[in-house]
Amino acid sequence: MKTLAPLAFAGFALAACNAPAPQASAPPIPGSVAVTPPGFQLPEGADCSAKIARYRAVQDNDLSMGHVVPSVYNQIKRDIAAAESVCAAGHDAEAKAMIAASERRHGYPTDL
Repeated sequence: MKTLAPLAFAGFALAACNAPAPQASAPPIPGSVAVTPPGFQLPEGADCSAKIARYRAVQDNDLSMGHVVPSVYNQIKRDIAAAESVCAAGHDAEAKAMIAASERRHGYPTDL
């Protein structure tokens, strides 16, 4: 029986070597929040100004959480500004299409 104890110990020690190493995750960007604030609500409405407001709210939230880098955020802000001009000129469908194109280009769902 004495010879089995060292063999059992060696078996357990070797089994521990095969355990997967813990995966390190990237640290959050300094100054970012970890989750969406509890009171966050998307603007409602069906016209182009509401769609623009929803997209802007998502972008501001994603930027604060570090989910979008500032350079991409600035590109999206330009897309939003262009769509706002078209919306203000009364071209609802065109402004909505511009926002949907920006959402697709940047990997966002287009049905919000």
